[in-house]
Amino acid sequence: MLTTDIPSTRIDPYTDQSILSPYQDYRALRDLGPVVWLEKYELYASARYEQVYDALHDHESFSSASGVGVTEQLNKAQHGSSLTSDPPYHDLVRGLVAKHLTPKALAQFHTYIQDWADQVVDELVEKDTFDAVTDFGQAFPLKIVPDLLGWPIDEGRERLLHWAAAGFNAFGPLNERTRAGFPLLKEMGEFLHRMSVPGNLRPDSWGAELVAEAQAGRIGNELLPALLGDFLGPSMDTSVSALAASLWLLGSHPQQWDAIRADRALIPRAFNEIVRFESPLRGFTRLLTRERDLGGVQLPAGSRVLLLYGSANRDERHWEQDPDVFDITRAQAAEHLGFGHGIHGCVGQALSRLEAQALLNSLASKVVRIEVGEPVWRLHNTVRGLESLPVTFHTGGGGR
Repeated sequence: MLTTDIPSTRIDPYTDQSILSPYQDYRALRDLGPVVWLEKYELYASARYEQVYDALHDHESFSSASGVGVTEQLNKAQHGSSLTSDPPYHDLVRGLVAKHLTPKALAQFHTYIQDWADQVVDELVEKDTFDAVTDFGQAFPLKIVPDLLGWPIDEGRERLLHWAAAGFNAFGPLNERTRAGFPLLKEMGEFLHRMSVPGNLRPDSWGAELVAEAQAGRIGNELLPALLGDFLGPSMDTSVSALAASLWLLGSHPQQWDAIRADRALIPRAFNEIVRFESPLRGFTRLLTRERDLGGVQLPAGSRVLLLYGSANRDERHWEQDPDVFDITRAQAAEHLGFGHGIHGCVGQALSRLEAQALLNSLASKVVRIEVGEPVWRLHNTVRGLESLPVTFHTGGGGR
């Protein structure tokens, strides 16, 4: 039911044009009001930082249990994961996954990840030109995540990115991109069911531990595929997007890359600014469990609201400095919503940070200049990222 004091708009954030270049539409949505009605999808949307943050921190009113996508038909099919659940079930299933992905738990892998980062950078330095997405952004997640999960060496790895992409697309409208992923979702489901069988994952791996929890009766066997899937999407697509964007932004802003090379302490803040400026997640929806004020307007119980993280991270009402300027010294950078926030903040973000910081640290030791070509942006309902970007690393020696 449309509330009369909320502006209605024909802006469609899921058109090809809006996906490839979203920031003009985001600004228009913000300027219309704290909440708007998207006519095409018959749902509300919030594009301002204050309201998105507010909603993400009130999971009792803004529920995830009935799905977090735009399409109700698809929301009904997405259940069992920590992303599409509320407490107390959410606390149980997220805890099973998140305990492996906290900064403290990941500390034991610092040396392993830094060594891998050094190897990746050394190999790319030797190439004349490479692709930021396939050769850099994907290299880490495709190696590390399957290893930690205990994936069979020769099965599934080449499909992981396709499966994760299809899963995230399904959180958008029932458009061509979403429909194209249905066969991949079926394939992923079959694979995850197969990996849920005891003995199919490497002993002592994170995945094998989940299977053991089910065998011991602490979680239901029917939950295993969704829980194994919880490791995949958050640790894959968001990481790939953020890593590839780091080369695009630092290559396009050479003075800021020089600043990082001069002071490695800037790396954590720089990564926060990368995620703020090109947020890997465009946004998810929530369902109102009760009537709720959001930004001074009343939203009815039972309505669905699209929370646009990418827009919130460019909201001039919140950011003290020009939010459309990339600045690795930005004092507020850590306030970004690029990985979500609240109890549903991206469960894999600590791993993404560890990967990015290891790679940037290695780059700062070996690469004087990051030369980037023309970016091609990805057409995806939920993930903001590059499709391809030619890159050349210059070391300052040997003519390069």
